[in-house]
Amino acid sequence: MDRGELTGWLRLALTPGVGDASVRRLLAAFGPPEVIFAQPAAALRQLLTPAQVGALAQTPLALAQTLDATLNWLAASGQDGAQHAFVTLGDARYPAALLAIEDPPPMLYLLGQLPGENPSPYPPALAVVGSRNPTPQGALNARQFARALCEAGLTVVSGLALGIDGAAHEGALQAAGGALPSTIAVIGTGIDRVYPSHHRELAHRIARQGLIVSEYSIGTPPLAANFPKRNRLIAGLALGALVVEAAPQSGSLITARLAVEQGKEVFAIPGSIHSAQSRGCHQLIRQGAKLVETAQDVLEELPQAARAMFGGAAEVPAPAPAAPDTVPDADGLLRALGADPVSLDALQARTGLATPVLQARLLELELQGQLGRLPGGLFQRLGQS
Repeated sequence: MDRGELTGWLRLALTPGVGDASVRRLLAAFGPPEVIFAQPAAALRQLLTPAQVGALAQTPLALAQTLDATLNWLAASGQDGAQHAFVTLGDARYPAALLAIEDPPPMLYLLGQLPGENPSPYPPALAVVGSRNPTPQGALNARQFARALCEAGLTVVSGLALGIDGAAHEGALQAAGGALPSTIAVIGTGIDRVYPSHHRELAHRIARQGLIVSEYSIGTPPLAANFPKRNRLIAGLALGALVVEAAPQSGSLITARLAVEQGKEVFAIPGSIHSAQSRGCHQLIRQGAKLVETAQDVLEELPQAARAMFGGAAEVPAPAPAAPDTVPDADGLLRALGADPVSLDALQARTGLATPVLQARLLELELQGQLGRLPGGLFQRLGQS
């Protein structure tokens, strides 16, 4: 794409009051941006409001700055071990799966390991989403499921948020011999931003082994309204959505709802009835989501044609529900922990151990990776990592 073409696309994106739906109507009616901007006002008024027509006649104030920033970003392609690309509707590298959703973005920024330009450049994918404040077991489940699914040939799609999203990306990056890109992070900022900043190193690893996708112009800061909007792309890129943990008002439930609206499969991992982070998953299960306990449960439910693309009959590793005891359990503490979060007082009542002894044993189990500490002074037994 040359400078003139890029200028036209960015001008469309930056024109206030002209959203994606209006841009798609203009593209369908007139063709590329340079042709759109050459149309007389009378022709544009057949598709737009008078205010929108007036806005299109003005050059956006941020156009020159955004154009320079975008050109500089594109010129850096390959310098950081990742490819930089700006793709539009009709480009061979534009994800075909997004063309089937109700509101596909007219343009996308891609950073990472770009697929080739063959008819099906992207491998089949599954969205893995959930709480920003997961339990230790929930984060472990996300990593284990993502790794197993990726090793079976799926790309794992998530949103680079704290919690389950980050754990899912981590698990996919750990997969051996899986699909490329191994994971796709759909972000709610400009492609040149990392939010949250805590995931800066993770984002760099995704760019080297996976792909980062944004529909927002270079320099776009983290605006609250953009994150729920990007969830349609997370659902749209995938065959279905797996919700690992979610509170009743979790944003991951938005992704699940969008997946349903797009005719996709929705999966949910059940959890403790005492955990607020399990209630969203239980709600989804009551509404018809597939209850899953292993990654194989997910693979068996995916469409046959999609599973055939990645060797659908193959068994994949399943997350273990609980770790085998790797330290002596003569006092029965592991059994006393059970599967639900539990308080120190409750453990004392169950085991009869003195406080100093109990605290020492809990620390020992935590160092062995068999125990996680939760807010509120609770403890939870973990599955094997």
